[in-house]
Amino acid sequence: PFRSSISTFPLKHLKKWLYWPWADYRVLRDAAAVIFTSDEERLRARRSFWLYRVTEKVSSLGIEEPPPAGPEARHLFLAKFPEIEKTRMLLFLGRIHPKKGCDLAIDALPRRASGEPISLVLAGPDQVGWTRQLRERVARMDVSPHVTFAGMLEGPLKRGAFENADAFMLSSHQENFGMSVIEALSFGVPVLISDRVNIWREIAADHAGYVEPDDLAGTTRLIERWLHTSPEEQNLMRVNARNCFLRRFEINRAASSLLAILQAQ
Repeated sequence: PFRSSISTFPLKHLKKWLYWPWADYRVLRDAAAVIFTSDEERLRARRSFWLYRVTEKVSSLGIEEPPPAGPEARHLFLAKFPEIEKTRMLLFLGRIHPKKGCDLAIDALPRRASGEPISLVLAGPDQVGWTRQLRERVARMDVSPHVTFAGMLEGPLKRGAFENADAFMLSSHQENFGMSVIEALSFGVPVLISDRVNIWREIAADHAGYVEPDDLAGTTRLIERWLHTSPEEQNLMRVNARNCFLRRFEINRAASSLLAILQAQ
C-alpha cells in the first residue's frame, strides 16, 4: 500500500505533472492500495491529474486519549490569561501562518451581530514572523480587548486552553488533515472549521461542529452560527465532538482501521 498526500498548490502541481505519467502514476496504479487519511483527501486526489487510476482506501490518523479532566489545568490557564474569564473563548491552536486563516478570525470579530462577550485566543509558534502583522491588524480593527496572543502552549497550559475553550476555530486555506482539530474533539470541544480542512466531511457528518468556506463571510458565519446555537444544542454538539473522536480518531481505532486494510491486501 502507498500512503501519501497529493497537493493541488499550483507550483507543486506543475512540478509533479512533469514526471507524473512516468513515475508517481505508475506507482499508484500498481499499488495494492492507496491509503488516504480522509474522504476529502481521496476526492481531491481524483481531481489532481487527468491520468489517474488507483485502488482507494481511507484510514484516518489518530491520537491518544487526553488524561482525565481535572480543575488544575483549567485554573492554571485562567491565571495566566485572566482576560478570557467570563467570555466565550474561541481557540486557535497551531502554527501562526498565513495559510491558517488567523486574519479571517480577527476580521470576523467586529462583524458579528451578537453582543455576547467573546475572546479569540491565538496559540502557537510563529516561524514566519506573522504575529507582528496580526497584532497591527487587531489594533486597526479595534478588537484588542477580545484577542489574546498566547504563544506556544505545552503541557498543562495547552490542556487548560482546550478545557476553557467554548469552541475551536480553524479557518484554514489548506489543511491536509488537522491534528489540532482532533485534539479539540478529544476534549469534547466543538470545532468551527473551513471546508479546506480535509476532515470537514467527517465533522459535518457527525454534527461535531460547523463548516463554512475559507473567506471572511464564511468565517463570520462560523462565529455567528455558534453564538446563536442554543445551550442545549451546544451541549449536544460537545457530546458529538467527543463521540466523533472516539469513533474515528482515537489512536487504537485508527490503528485498527489501518491494520485491517493492510491485512486485506
